[in-house]
Amino acid sequence: MKTARDIMTKDVITVRPETLIRELAEIFLEQGISGVPVVSADDKVIGIATESDLIFHSKRLKVPTVLTILDSFIFLDSPEKMERELRKIGAASVSDVYTSPPLTITPDTQLDEIASLMTEKQVHTLPVLDDEGKMIGIVGKKDIIRTIL
Repeated sequence: MKTARDIMTKDVITVRPETLIRELAEIFLEQGISGVPVVSADDKVIGIATESDLIFHSKRLKVPTVLTILDSFIFLDSPEKMERELRKIGAASVSDVYTSPPLTITPDTQLDEIASLMTEKQVHTLPVLDDEGKMIGIVGKKDIIRTIL
C-alpha cells in the first residue's frame, strides 16, 4: 500500500502568522491550493490556514442566542466561541484565522489511514513531519485523487 512518502508534495508553500489575509488569498488563487501550513520563525509547523478560514472571515456575525430567566441572561453559545468568531471575522493576518494545533502525519502513514483522517476529521491538508518534527512534505486531497488515476 502507498504511504505519505509516495504521494506527498515535497515543495511546500508555507505562510507565517503575520502574513496578511489578502496575501493568503492570493497564494490560494495563484497556486491552486486550498490550504497551507503556518510556520513559526524557526520553521516549526504551528497550524494550518485554509480556504474555509478565509470564507469564515467574510461571513456575517451571528448574534449569540440568549435565554432570559428571572432577570438573568444565559448565553447558549460560549463567550470563547463568540470571541473566536469575532477575531476571525475582523482578521487582518493569518494569526487570526488559522487552526492550531495542526493534524500531522509521518512519511510512513498509509494511504487508507490518510483518507480516513481527512474524512473523519474533515481536513484536506496534512503536513508530513519526520522524526525530528521537521516538515518534509504535505498531502492534500489532490494528492490522494492523483493516486486514483
